[in-house]
Amino acid sequence: MNPRVTQMKPSQNFTLQITFSNGESKVFDVKPYLGIGIFKELQDVSVFNSVKPFLGSIQWSNGVDFCPNTLYLESK
Repeated sequence: MNPRVTQMKPSQNFTLQITFSNGESKVFDVKPYLGIGIFKELQDVSVFNSVKPFLGSIQWSNGVDFCPNTLYLESK
């Protein structure tokens, strides 16, 4: 099992600054997902900025979320 999200902050250019339960801080780029299905709603900056940590992962106000494993493995 990969580390889980403990803190996060939306940043400019549709990226997220994420701190994981193992203490690592990484950047997750949401841009590659913005043209896909339900993720299209995140192109609205006010929706994108509504993201919060949720049960070891993240979730936006519209209910969109990411698997915590994806966040950890795809972050740089």
